[in-house]
Order: sequence, then structure tokens, then C-alpha cells
Amino acid sequence: MITAIPKTRVTFADYLTYFDRSDTKHELVDGELVPMAVATGKHGEIIDRLYRIIDAEIGRLDRSWIVRQGQIAVRCPRGLGLDTARIPDITVMLREEWLSLQEREAVIGFDLTAPLLVIEVVSPSTKSTDYRAKRTEYAARDILEYWIVDYLESKVSVLVSSDGWYDVSEFDAGNPIISPLFPELLLTPEQIFSI
Repeated sequence: MITAIPKTRVTFADYLTYFDRSDTKHELVDGELVPMAVATGKHGEIIDRLYRIIDAEIGRLDRSWIVRQGQIAVRCPRGLGLDTARIPDITVMLREEWLSLQEREAVIGFDLTAPLLVIEVVSPSTKSTDYRAKRTEYAARDILEYWIVDYLESKVSVLVSSDGWYDVSEFDAGNPIISPLFPELLLTPEQIFSI
């Protein structure tokens, strides 16, 4: 008889100090360390393009927000009640709270305001997680806006918080993305995906 080896659970405190002598980033999902795969060049290019566009729009609007790519973890509640921390491809948060993270781990814990926006760029290995698990976790964390940027299907889904869940609008081709957080942003999926 083959017996399954139980998975080792990691506390949030252990996650904050975890180091495996590699450059691999890990998310914490239900108390389990999950390594993040190395992205494709296209995936990285899309993240970089979105970062530059959003950073410029924040500056144009003169908001006291910051945008970072892949540098900030977000603690999320999860059904089993075990620790979960996601690292979105792009995070927009309050500048004041970003400054509070300068001398500690860059984690938006439950003691801080939820991010204003998180963006995940879909890849073949993350599609199910981005559309399902993270959608539930980000809604439970009350993140105002969640974008799923899916270059595999050439569309952008903008999920807007509403009564503890998300209302979804999908945009493709040359249709302008509508974002309550950035109402004057002139951006289409076509512009995001053209490399």
C-alpha cells in the first residue's frame, strides 16, 4: 500500500523568513509554499508595458499611489483559514502604506488597506489560478479592481468589487478598457498585446 506523504504546512511568519538559496519567488497558498515559474518574454513585456502606462496615469492624475511589479505580496483570506500570500504581477497601493513597508517585508497584511488594483497576466501554467482561486481570494480581501490580462485569448477582464464579489467586464481587440480606478485611461487590449 502506498501512503501519501503529508505536505508540510508553513506559517505566515515562516514564509516571511523563508530562503532556499535560490532566486525563486514563492507564494504561500493554504500554508504551502508554491514556487512561481519563470515567465516568458512576452509575459514580462506585457507586465512592463502595463507598469509604464499605469505609472504615467497615476502621475498624470497626481494620485498619492504607487505601482510596483512583482515586488509586493498580498495576504488573502482563504476558505481553509490557512495562510495565503499572493504576489501579483502588478499592484497599485496607497503611497503612504508603501512607505510603511520600507523597513519590513513588502507584504500588504491585514493591518493595511487592501490594494486598489492588482493585475495578473495569464500564462498557460497560471490560467486556472488567475481566473478562479485568485478571483475568490482578491474579492475576499476587498481589492477594488482586479485585471486578468489574458494574452492567450487576447482579452482583458476587469473585475470590479461589488458586495463582496466581482462584477466582470471583458474587453478585446480595439475596445477601450473601462476602469473605475482609471476612468480616463485610453487603453485597448490590442495596445497591450502588440509587441
